[in-house]
Amino acid sequence: MEENKIIRKVTVVGVAGNIALVVFKLYAGIVGKSGAMVSDAVHSLSDVFATFVAFIGVRISKKAPDKEHPYGHDRFETLASFLLGCILLATGIGIGVAGVKTIIAGDFDSLQVPSLIALIAAIVSIVTKEIMFWYTRHCAKKINSSAFMADAWHHRSDALSSVGSLAGIIFARMGFPIMDPIACVIICIFILKVAFDILKDSISNMLDTSCGDEWNSGMAAFICEQVGVDKVDLIQSRKFGNKIYLDVEIAVDGNMSLNEAHDIAERVHDEVEKKYPEIKHIMIHENPTEK
Repeated sequence: MEENKIIRKVTVVGVAGNIALVVFKLYAGIVGKSGAMVSDAVHSLSDVFATFVAFIGVRISKKAPDKEHPYGHDRFETLASFLLGCILLATGIGIGVAGVKTIIAGDFDSLQVPSLIALIAAIVSIVTKEIMFWYTRHCAKKINSSAFMADAWHHRSDALSSVGSLAGIIFARMGFPIMDPIACVIICIFILKVAFDILKDSISNMLDTSCGDEWNSGMAAFICEQVGVDKVDLIQSRKFGNKIYLDVEIAVDGNMSLNEAHDIAERVHDEVEKKYPEIKHIMIHENPTEK
């Protein structure tokens, strides 16, 4: 219930905030004669769709396992993160192409100087999107959501793009109209960097990537601390969406009964899942300790 409440609140804040910004920035960009601000508005429009994608991905990922998906639906959230990265990538390329075309055309004298309302819109956007970034990031950490974390960085990329818009508008008002389309290119670079990071992380999670040697070593050390475990013969981890699967081979006294060895494995299983909530399941195999 707590998770569902957080999911709904993040979605409402994201959609409502972005729609308000789209309307204001689009109006300010058109009336204020700023191409950078219009590009910024388009970026915010993509954020509306991105928040819906994150919401759908998170809700489906929380569904209980069923006959067709016995391991659950966690990877739907990773898929949502991947789609968010694609949305950002397409948005960044579109904004960058528009800015480059204006620069190549070279008719800078015909470019109109942005008015004060475009400047105000850029400042409002920076403050609002930064607040939305920190709020969404906080909630994403609270429910361990990669999709909402990607959505948070979507907000941050919008704030950064507004910084580019602000710089372009200020320079354009100072008599350098070329800075407005250059700002579009700068915005593009910021967006593409965030898109690359999100896509890289989501693809990694979809490919059963290991948690890394350092993480595995720490887990092995924790397991070795459990009563009855002589050593860890093998540990393999793999990311499954936002969760982790573990395959472990532990060495126990070969002279004990099957029931005693099973009790040790069961205790290790429970202790690991209790201490590390991100672990979806751990499979444990017992080996007799070599004398």
